[in-house]
Amino acid sequence: MDKQSYTCVLVSDFNLQNFAGYAANDPDFPDLKPVAAPLGQPVPVLLDTAAPHWQKAADLAVIWTRPQSVIPAFDALLRYEQVPVREVLQEVDAYGSLLSNVSRCVRYAFVPSWVLPSHRSVFGVLEMKSDVGLTNTLMRMNLRLAENLEKIPNIHVLNTHRWIERAGINAFHPKLWYLGKIPFSHEVFKEAAQDIKAALRGVLGYARKLIVIDLDDTIWGGVVGDVGWENLVLGGHHHLGEAYADLQRGLKSMKNRGILLAVVSKNEEQAALEAIRRHPEMVLRLEDFAAWRINWRDKAQNLLEVLSELNLGPESAVFIDDNPAERARVKESLPGVLVPDWPEDPLLSPAALLSLRCFEMPSLSREDLVRTAMYLSENQRRDLKKSVGSLEEWLRRLAIRVEVEELHPANLQRAAQLLNKTNQMNLSTRRMSEAELMAWAGPKHRRLWTLRVSDRFGDAGLTGIVSLEIQDRKAQIVDFILSCRVLGRKIEETMLATAIRQAQALGAQEVYARYVPTPKNKPCLDFFKSAAPRLLPQGELFSWDAGHPFPLPDHIELVQ
Repeated sequence: MDKQSYTCVLVSDFNLQNFAGYAANDPDFPDLKPVAAPLGQPVPVLLDTAAPHWQKAADLAVIWTRPQSVIPAFDALLRYEQVPVREVLQEVDAYGSLLSNVSRCVRYAFVPSWVLPSHRSVFGVLEMKSDVGLTNTLMRMNLRLAENLEKIPNIHVLNTHRWIERAGINAFHPKLWYLGKIPFSHEVFKEAAQDIKAALRGVLGYARKLIVIDLDDTIWGGVVGDVGWENLVLGGHHHLGEAYADLQRGLKSMKNRGILLAVVSKNEEQAALEAIRRHPEMVLRLEDFAAWRINWRDKAQNLLEVLSELNLGPESAVFIDDNPAERARVKESLPGVLVPDWPEDPLLSPAALLSLRCFEMPSLSREDLVRTAMYLSENQRRDLKKSVGSLEEWLRRLAIRVEVEELHPANLQRAAQLLNKTNQMNLSTRRMSEAELMAWAGPKHRRLWTLRVSDRFGDAGLTGIVSLEIQDRKAQIVDFILSCRVLGRKIEETMLATAIRQAQALGAQEVYARYVPTPKNKPCLDFFKSAAPRLLPQGELFSWDAGHPFPLPDHIELVQ
């Protein structure tokens, strides 16, 4: 992970110094440098996009307000005046439009949802009644704001109620407000700082992608090799069995939203796989796991093999094991892997899983939802490779199809995701939000294409990006990005051929690519060097005569 500090503008109608302290001093990546906008003036601050705090290249903003300070109609409701809900929601719409101004001043903005102090409950049983209860109205306001801001890709609404719940009875204290204009306790601000940093990791592409989990006494109770699969503690009406089943449900839900699952367990493989296949209370099945290593070898080495098989780095993985000695071994051997402390009491394990703050994703693409299936189809490709006599025969029998299309709103989300997550086959490794990427590709002298790859075993999804910037009849390849899932199938050559053909069609006479080195993108340099007979390397600058088309691999069907 990079060591960059991220400037964070704080906009609020209350004192956020406690939050700023937690945000600046929390040791987790990324480092935040809070900058406070003028206190108590959220609307003027949002209106004045020329103010100094917006002009210092701020990376993100946290815009945290009380509802009565920015929605006058809600303030009237607090005074027990009769205000139709539609008027309140109209003001919410106007506030959402105001927030949209900020989206052009920062890369990312986080907006905590509105809450009221828990001691404010004057309507009692009427709180949830339409047009009467404050709680009912505030819920509608938050939903309306979230719906409005969902259209702006770099603004994200966060759930403040979660911070309140975790802080418990001490979340609010009236004396803090009167003494320092502080509406929340330290516990709330601490939770907020951790959640906002987790959200920022997500939008920057640092979310964890893989959970590697143990079996015995982790996802079921008992040692399967000793008691047999029939006698494992799992499901049923046993309190421990219910907890293990709920842990599996939590893992299944994560798999369903794009997080890969794998098993690393010291066990007899046949006995463990039989338990997964045959136990009637198993929530997770073999098709839910992208890989497994079930043997008696060192778990750190097995974990490395899983990462290699899935083409992922240690920074992508979370390792869960009930054994503290195994956790310590992996933590020492593979420091990039996140190894959370795991509760000794299995009844606490479902909550421990769901409280992890490392899987934040700003959006869900089609590729996320079918990621495990994509990796399982990769096993079929490997089996085919073993059965044929040559690389050329394997590639031919895959029947690869590559669809090329320009950037547009329908593929923007996945394109930005790929741009921000891919490290190995990445020419410049620049990071941009969805809005920044679309704005960059807007001018006529810039073009960006996405590549979707499929073959006889399935659809790998949108896995490639190539972009050009044309000046003085020269075309620079700015982005050259390919997911590691499809490396080694000559998709790289297809991307390069596409870039050169497009450059020629746009009137360029020369195409060149400038490699920007990072600790992880040497595979991209190796690819350009491997094409040296056709490319002219000049250090880390490669050039090509656009008048001579780059040969397209004959085993690939290209659709443009």
